Amino acid sequence: MADMDVFAAMGIAGFGKKTSKKTLDPGRFDKSKRLEDGATVQPPPIQPANEERRSGPSRSMGPPALPSTSAAPAADVDGSDDDDDEEPGPPPTSAPDALEEPEFDPDDEGFDAADGPQFPITHELILSDHTKVVSALALDPSGARILSGSHDYDCKLWDFGGMSGSGPKPFKTWEPAGSYHIHDLKYSNDGQRFLVISGTSQAKLYDRDGEEKGAYVKGDMYIRDMKNTSGHVGELSACAWHPKDSEIFITSSSDSTIRIWDVENRRKQKGVIVVKSRERGARTKVTTCAYSPDGRYIAGACLDGALHLWKTNSNFVRPDMTVQAAHTKGTETGSLVFSVDGHTILTRGGDNTVKLWDLRAFKKPLAERVGALTLYPTTNAIFSPDNKYIVTGVGASGKGEKGSLLFLRRDDLEVEKQLEVDSTPVVVQWHPKINQLVVGLTSGKICVLYSPHTSLNGAKLLLNKGPAKRPTVEDMSDAVAAPTILTPHALPMFRDGEIARGSKRKHEKERMDPRKSHRPELPVTGPGRGGRVGASATQHVVQNLVRDTTRDEDPREALLKYAKVGEDDPQWTGAWRVNQPKPVFAEAEEEKDDEDEL
Repeated sequence: MADMDVFAAMGIAGFGKKTSKKTLDPGRFDKSKRLEDGATVQPPPIQPANEERRSGPSRSMGPPALPSTSAAPAADVDGSDDDDDEEPGPPPTSAPDALEEPEFDPDDEGFDAADGPQFPITHELILSDHTKVVSALALDPSGARILSGSHDYDCKLWDFGGMSGSGPKPFKTWEPAGSYHIHDLKYSNDGQRFLVISGTSQAKLYDRDGEEKGAYVKGDMYIRDMKNTSGHVGELSACAWHPKDSEIFITSSSDSTIRIWDVENRRKQKGVIVVKSRERGARTKVTTCAYSPDGRYIAGACLDGALHLWKTNSNFVRPDMTVQAAHTKGTETGSLVFSVDGHTILTRGGDNTVKLWDLRAFKKPLAERVGALTLYPTTNAIFSPDNKYIVTGVGASGKGEKGSLLFLRRDDLEVEKQLEVDSTPVVVQWHPKINQLVVGLTSGKICVLYSPHTSLNGAKLLLNKGPAKRPTVEDMSDAVAAPTILTPHALPMFRDGEIARGSKRKHEKERMDPRKSHRPELPVTGPGRGGRVGASATQHVVQNLVRDTTRDEDPREALLKYAKVGEDDPQWTGAWRVNQPKPVFAEAEEEKDDEDEL
């Protein structure tokens, strides 16, 4: 006899209550699906099961949804074959495993890339909190957070796991450099720190949660030789972390230098690369910089159109490889990216071009794409995770028109696909782990492009969350029945009764400390009481002029009033009393009037 038959004969139906499996709406991604013109698809209305059976298959023009699990087995739930009863039976407690949404796993051998779309751009999520153009974007190595910087001077941290599907907002916003634009943002390789590059001459380091760890020193602007300054003296433009050592990073600036920094030493850089231009003055702005994947090369693009490479084990006196006219002179190269193999460099110039360079034949570009309109100096170009395609943004040709994303083939830089977006895309990032594109637009919005079939987590987490649970009567009654009791005087810092042995002196010392004892400020006494702490110099002079009464005083009387005091207590002439003669004056005779003599 089978075990289940034995349990049934004994009256045992199961052990405890069976937990119901959470089922998600198969069409939850339809509301964020994109059309060819960039609009968003509205999901079709949900019909009851009995109406769907009467009317037959749906003829709506929306995208096909996954089959519903509530209508198909309705007729066979109770085991009856009666066709007259059209009322549907109870829905099943859990959805079958065959109808669950397939998750993308890059390491899964059974996953065929042909089953999903070529690019993860079928759906989108809009993050709108900036007020001006988004000029910098960065994703942490796990793909769970987005760091954004804008021309509204703000940096914002977004967490996919902590946002809701309705009106996603960042969990932290701050101004790293006052009224300076954000130029570049970079996460470290371990994802625990990130750098913020603004229009100032000091790079700032933050931890994962956006708390500032420190700012790196600013150089002396009056020193001509840039090697002798401790930091940058001009506006910063870009930064890059070392691919293998998370304690080293580089920064580029308009002072014609690329500086190598140690994370722990904020007082002075570790090394300096002085870029010399062929133009008169021998200085040029370094617009962007990058490390090679193996850390052997440092690359920099300059305002004079030159592209330089230095070996990291050299003395940086002169570049090891140089292309003088890589881009048009006077235009700012927005990005410089190495391929995974380390032999190819991708540059996005301010002269509306995208170029590929091979280090083994560095004189001429392998391929060139012209006509890619550049409106902002931080416009970048990136490789796809498989290094087969290149993605970059193209600006809108006129006011009120839409921009586009170009997907170019790596071999010849021909357009594979062009995706229209609401406004001009400035910066774009493609995360390899979650397989999603994050685009910063000039309207201040951040567009997250993904595919429900080939993307993993990221923007999908917002739609995988069910609706917020409404509070019930039971929840409210539990809160009233068991209220939270707060007893602040039970905390150790408020205990004054019992003092542990050996800590009496320490306790008295802490009581005398105004900061630890939280003593309020004492009332002001003395000259400053009454809200008047001091007086200005003019008031002091005027008051002394008013109080001066020496003009109305007789000088003879002012001196003679000290005669009695000087005679009784001769402080300075007391020793002369013994040997000095006393003055003897002749007595004056009174003159008699002539009238008396007569």
